[in-house]
Amino acid sequence: MTLNKLNNWLLPVLLIMSTSTLFSQEIWKVKQLTNQAKNHAMDNNQNFSPDDAWIVYDTRPNEGGIGENAIIEKINVASGNTKVVYKTKNANEYGPGVGAVSYHPTENELVFIHGLPPASKDKPYAMHRRVGRIVNESNNSSYWMDSRDIIAPYTAGALRGGTHRHQWSGDGDWLGYTYNDAIMVELEEKTGETYNLRTVGVSKRNKKSPEITSGQGENFQGEWYSVLVVKVVANPKPGSDEISKAYSDWWVGNNGYQKPDGSWQRARAFLGDLVTKDGKKLTEVFIVDVPEDLDVEGPEGPLAGTSTAMPMPPAGAITRRVTFTEEEKYPGVTTEFRHWVSSSMDGALLSYLAKDENGIDQVFLISVNGGQPKQVSFHSTPVQSTVRWNPKTREFAYVCDNQVYVNTVDKKGNAGEAFAISPKFETKPYAINYSNTGKKIAFNKDVEGYAQIFVAERP
Repeated sequence: MTLNKLNNWLLPVLLIMSTSTLFSQEIWKVKQLTNQAKNHAMDNNQNFSPDDAWIVYDTRPNEGGIGENAIIEKINVASGNTKVVYKTKNANEYGPGVGAVSYHPTENELVFIHGLPPASKDKPYAMHRRVGRIVNESNNSSYWMDSRDIIAPYTAGALRGGTHRHQWSGDGDWLGYTYNDAIMVELEEKTGETYNLRTVGVSKRNKKSPEITSGQGENFQGEWYSVLVVKVVANPKPGSDEISKAYSDWWVGNNGYQKPDGSWQRARAFLGDLVTKDGKKLTEVFIVDVPEDLDVEGPEGPLAGTSTAMPMPPAGAITRRVTFTEEEKYPGVTTEFRHWVSSSMDGALLSYLAKDENGIDQVFLISVNGGQPKQVSFHSTPVQSTVRWNPKTREFAYVCDNQVYVNTVDKKGNAGEAFAISPKFETKPYAINYSNTGKKIAFNKDVEGYAQIFVAERP
């Protein structure tokens, strides 16, 4: 089917509804927004502009091709007009590379991965060679978000490697991300032992790291203060909650979560790899409380790290395991494909994918304060995507059987009946995300070899 024919077919789509689910289904209009012969990768980010007028994306040549991409672009949802937001200088096959862009929730600001410039065969784009770049559309300016310092003695408030998939907090004053450390990569190459471990970090606006020296082009002065918040170890003690990898992280709620004592706490949820008491790798859901003051050294060691150890979390960055699934028929969180733990807008619930009693990947919810997980999807085929939450209500969306589904959860944590808001496509939708009003859901889908953007609009 050609792009034009497919576009005409989808404007609008009236879903065929069975009589058994007619009462709960809504008719959503689905349109293909992009059709140029190039990729439009949204990458599971916050892609709608604050006024929902634009959707931002990168044009990487393939899924892992951020290093080869030079352009951040956006498209107007109503008109289809496109605009280049940022373009790297001196781009080549080795980088610098830009991608994984996200919009600020209320301001005309964007953040994205930016490889270290200049890039060459000897100094290419890599997981440990990238920083965050922020573009302010209101005044047409841009700057480095996180500071980078790889010259010992290292600097507290700066990092020594690469930050990735930057996510704004609900108030827009914090950014969370995953991280790989350049010093540990070098140490691993020298020793042959495991040091290159992924973990989770955060950065705070209105607080700057101390001045960074030039470092022969490897160091960068950022405008935000940055720390790692989760300690990782190469060989977790079996049966303990020690983590060898922290990843697929998400801000908890628009404003954090409410503790049992009634107080509110800023936090990030994430997936963590540990080792069971019988020596098997297991992935579980964790949460880390993020302190308001990031510059106070914690008990694990220096914020800046050392030549043989990662930067350590600040005081008050307390990690807590949320799921305990060792005894389940299919223990752990789904890891067969990449997905993120995510949070309801009120910070009460965490969502993730795990196998049900039949070995099928389903959506599970658990209270942010712990307890028993609750299965809330019951499909005969596996759920295929990260769960995304409506920013205004306890509604969530996901992909199953090549369709986009929506469901709701009441105050007691009970889910309603899921219903499809899109037709069943020949190829899987992915990278779904809600608009800021919750009235639209955008998603990527491959069409004739290119990642295109589709938008489903609530009636």
